[in-house]
Amino acid sequence: MTTEPEDPVVDLAPEPAVPSLVDRYFTRWYKADVKGKPCEDHCILQHSNRICVITLAGSHPVLQSGKTIKSISYQISTNCSRLQNKVSGKFKRGAQFLTELAPLCKIYCSDGEEYTISSCVRGRLMEVNENILHKPSILQEKPSTEGYIAVVLPKFEESKSITEGLLTQKEYEEVVVKRLRAATAASRGPRTETE
Repeated sequence: MTTEPEDPVVDLAPEPAVPSLVDRYFTRWYKADVKGKPCEDHCILQHSNRICVITLAGSHPVLQSGKTIKSISYQISTNCSRLQNKVSGKFKRGAQFLTELAPLCKIYCSDGEEYTISSCVRGRLMEVNENILHKPSILQEKPSTEGYIAVVLPKFEESKSITEGLLTQKEYEEVVVKRLRAATAASRGPRTETE
């Protein structure tokens, strides 16, 4: 009776998670409470070539559970549609110029809520994501990738200063934690001396 030697069990340390394409090539910046509206936070993904991709931050009400997007519109006013943006050539002729507060699109939810998404950075509008018009759910499913709102190219001389007034990932996380603590404290109600 021969016994075969058992295979030694090798305890391998788990491999570190590979960073996503977004995490590898973009720096995340955040604008909290855009235009003074609580929790309406935006995320700006800045590439090293200064291109900025405008997305929704994870705490935005549209991304919270229970929200259903009815429609999205790039029609800002009767005379202004972001869909009319036509860029051509090396110098990006025809691109609409945006300020930090310029509206990019409006999101209409099935509960009657309406959210206006702003640029958050100054620059030229390179493109808008027309895919979210046909399939609004990708805005919620993949907000940092396929569900982006728009791509903006800041002026070269302003590319370093566009992050002024924006929050880093760590600063943004601190803002979210403070909000949660404030909401928890408010839900508990006022405390009495006997507590």
